[in-house]
Amino acid sequence: MQTPYRFLFTDLRSDQVVDALPVQGVSLDDFIGKTGRLTGNIPIPNRAIAERARRALLPGRTGVWVERGREIWWGGILWTLSLSSSSRGFLTAGIQCGGWESYLYRRLLLDTQVAQGVDQFDIVRGLLDYVQSTPGGNIGITYDGEPSGVTRDREFSRFDLPWVGDLVDQLAAVERGFEWRIASYRDGDGRHVKRLVLGHPVIRTGTTEIVLDHPGPILSYAWPHDASGLANGWQSRGATVNTNQAADSVPLMSERLVADDDIAAGWPRLDGSSDYTTVQQQATLDDHARADWTAARRPVQIPEVEVLLGSNVTPALLGATVRVRIRDLWHPDVLDARYRVVGLSINPPERGRPETAKLYLEVPA
Repeated sequence: MQTPYRFLFTDLRSDQVVDALPVQGVSLDDFIGKTGRLTGNIPIPNRAIAERARRALLPGRTGVWVERGREIWWGGILWTLSLSSSSRGFLTAGIQCGGWESYLYRRLLLDTQVAQGVDQFDIVRGLLDYVQSTPGGNIGITYDGEPSGVTRDREFSRFDLPWVGDLVDQLAAVERGFEWRIASYRDGDGRHVKRLVLGHPVIRTGTTEIVLDHPGPILSYAWPHDASGLANGWQSRGATVNTNQAADSVPLMSERLVADDDIAAGWPRLDGSSDYTTVQQQATLDDHARADWTAARRPVQIPEVEVLLGSNVTPALLGATVRVRIRDLWHPDVLDARYRVVGLSINPPERGRPETAKLYLEVPA
C-alpha cells in the first residue's frame, strides 16, 4: 500500500497553515551544496478550489511542506505561480518552489560585518542572525551551537551588496571549509522545524549501512566521467587593490599551483582559474585557490542510481553512506563500493507510476 503525500501551504513568517491542496505531476529534490526544488500542478476544477488556491498560493510569501504519512519529506518557499487554461477551459496552477536555502539568496547584506578569529560555523550563524533580526526577516530557521574547530578572519562589506547565501557559499568553499543545508522535519511535539545543518568537512548522517544491488533494488543508473573541468595548474584572481595612485591598478593574484606529480605521471598540463572580486586578503585568496585547485584536480563524479522507495530510502539519507554493488557488462567483476548520498530526487506515485527516487552519490576521492 502506497503512503499518501500531503502538501501544506503556510504563511512563511508565522508557519500558520493556510490550506492543504492536491498537487499533481510532482517532482521534488533535495541536495547538499545546492538548493532543492519542487515543481507540480494544482488542478482548479471549480470556483471553491480557485478561491482556496488564490488565498494559499502567494509567491514569495507562502511556505510549502510535503508530508509523506506523518513524516516531513521536503520544505521550501513558493516563488513562482503560473496559471494556465486549456482549450477546453481546464485551469491549472503550476508552482515552482525552492528549498529554505533559497531565502538567503534573496537577502542582501546591507551592513558591514567583521569577524576576527571566529569559528567559521559561528560566522554563518551570525549571518543568519543578521537576516532574521531585520523586520520581516525571521522565517524561523534554527541552529545548534557546535563548532567546526576552524577559525577565520572575514570582512563582508556592505558596499559590495552581497547576497547572504553567496557569502555562506564562498566561506564554505575555501580550504578546510564545510557543507551546509537547511533540513526540514517534525520535532517530538509535532511542530515543523527548519534547521541549519553544518558539517566540517562534510555533512554525515546515519549509522546503519544500506546495501543497494543491481540487478536488484537499483532499477537503473548513470555513471558520468567528465574531464571537461579537469585542471592540474591553477591561479585565482582577487579584488583590485591599489594603494599607489601612480601605479597601474592590478588585481590581487593567488599563488600559482601546479600538480607536479600529475605531470610526472604522464598527464598533460591543464590550467584553470577562478575569480573572487571582493577578496582583498592574500591568505583568503590562497585558501580559495587551493580549494578550487584540489577540486579541479579530481573532478567530483556524481553518479545517480534510481531505486524504488521503501522504508530504508527517505530524505534522511542525505549525508549517509550507502554500499552499491553492480554487476553488468561494464562491471563483470562486480563494482562494490561505498558512497555518500549528496542528493535525492523523488517521484511520488501517480497513475500507475511507481514511487521512485534517484540518489546522487559522491565518489570518494
